[in-house]
Amino acid sequence: MNIDFIERKFEEIYRELEREVLDVLKDESLDKKQTNLRVKPLSSTKKILQNALDSIKMVEKISKEDLKR
Repeated sequence: MNIDFIERKFEEIYRELEREVLDVLKDESLDKKQTNLRVKPLSSTKKILQNALDSIKMVEKISKEDLKR
């Protein structure tokens, strides 16, 4: 498994999510509640992706340890 490739792809997604969050924050037509409702799913998505990446790394590490045995 190519962890570096996966990390690069996740970083691209993170940048896109951050761009979307900034767009929402810059939208002055939204009140605080609307802003929060639009930002929350984006931040949740980023956290889910971070957890997924951590899981992938853990599986890779365990797999390498098993191969050494």
